[in-house]
Amino acid sequence: MKSSSDLASKPHQAKPGEAYWKQVRKPFLIAISGSFVLLQLLFLGNMCYLYGTQFRSSSRYHNFNVLLVDYDGGVIGQSLLAAYRELKGNDFPTLIQNNAVDYPEPQNIYESVCRGDYWAAVYTNPGASSRLSSALASSTAATSYNNSDAITYIWNGARYPTIAKSAIYANVQTLVAAAHVAYNHLNGSAAGKSIDWSNEAIAQILFNPIAASEIDVKPTNQGTRVLYNTVSMVFPIIQQFFFIMALNGISSSFGLFSKLLPVQNGRLRMNLSAAYTLIGSLCSAGYLWAFREDWDVNGLQFFLTWMALWLYMHINFLVMDVATGYLQMQFMPFFVLTWVVFNIASVVSPFEVNPAFYRWGYALPTHEVYQVLVQIWSGDCEKQLYRSLPILFAWWVVSLALSILSTSHRCKAAVAAERTSALPPSEEQGLETESTADESKDSENKGAPLSRTTTSDGTTLVTRPADLAAIRRQTAESIRLEQRAYGPSYPTPFVHRQSVDEQ
Repeated sequence: MKSSSDLASKPHQAKPGEAYWKQVRKPFLIAISGSFVLLQLLFLGNMCYLYGTQFRSSSRYHNFNVLLVDYDGGVIGQSLLAAYRELKGNDFPTLIQNNAVDYPEPQNIYESVCRGDYWAAVYTNPGASSRLSSALASSTAATSYNNSDAITYIWNGARYPTIAKSAIYANVQTLVAAAHVAYNHLNGSAAGKSIDWSNEAIAQILFNPIAASEIDVKPTNQGTRVLYNTVSMVFPIIQQFFFIMALNGISSSFGLFSKLLPVQNGRLRMNLSAAYTLIGSLCSAGYLWAFREDWDVNGLQFFLTWMALWLYMHINFLVMDVATGYLQMQFMPFFVLTWVVFNIASVVSPFEVNPAFYRWGYALPTHEVYQVLVQIWSGDCEKQLYRSLPILFAWWVVSLALSILSTSHRCKAAVAAERTSALPPSEEQGLETESTADESKDSENKGAPLSRTTTSDGTTLVTRPADLAAIRRQTAESIRLEQRAYGPSYPTPFVHRQSVDEQ
């Protein structure tokens, strides 16, 4: 049995890799710490930007303008105005009263909401107060009285459906209910003294004198509506990035950027991108229609939705093509995530409830294509084409021009990578067969030690350490140029190695 002194005197044996870890530990920790911090800041900054769009959003409901027209001119109109005075605040839409002269017909009000001049409109129907007074005074009139004929409101359910439902529809309902209370304060006591309480119909009218009828420009009640301005706008961006990675990987396998002319590569990529985005946009429009439930949309609207999404997807393909052509791989996560977040933040809610800073999002393609889609789905309401189409086509034209330059840049990098990898070894490097082994041993004694590598066919490659360093630098430069040409990319299962090697 070994004594403790023998164990203590036994030399320490280093574990496998321990020496190497000591050598690389400091630079490794520095490198991983940098990535650790940068990625944390990336996600923190982007999520703060996205969350900022909703920060205290309800306190900006006053930015929603609602048209008010009093066709009645009686106590019901007064009750409506009194109710608004009680509700007015930062968390309630702003009612903008206009004269009946400016809107001679209710159809004029409908068209104003349809155009997008106002988020909604509320108007009292002509003679509403007179009908109410007659119903309270006559049992015959009471039986035919409809309290929902007193007020009418119009809104567009397809315009940011979730926000419109909570900020517009719900608050208009609150306004109508408050008008009922205001009427009781203004006229309820006097009317209660003069009505026939024995008549149940008259008594019921006094308890509930005012209600409203609804006109929804485009009812949008399907459950999937919450996805229209969220993930449905994000997936087309990610879809293009993945396809570009696949396209670059396949192009690398076949060496297209070095074998084909820039014009040929550009034509090939544009044709593929047009076809891919055409089918992708058809699929996107398809699942919108497949889950539309009772949404009243027609074939023409489907086709227009398809075309709008095609333009949107192709813009994002070009943007990603330019970014991947010029940015190094280590910067791509920062660009892609930020591009996605900036775009989704521009449509997740209307700018009326965002801090003013976020209105720069008018310049982003996602915001503009969503405005086009709302106009399509609303039946040519919410007219924004005058602004949206110029911005979208500006993105397309500029991105197309930059994509052409990016393809040329890739081709130059691929040719440079191929030339670098094909450079001959240094003059001091040579081939040594077994018959010349003694000579190389003699030269080994005369100069610096040689490095000897035997290939599969028995040939020995002899290099000096200086040659090895040069070869490593040459190989690293070739890899860097190839990554610049074909990155980012990933291998696909449909490329057969044998067919590539035969090229």
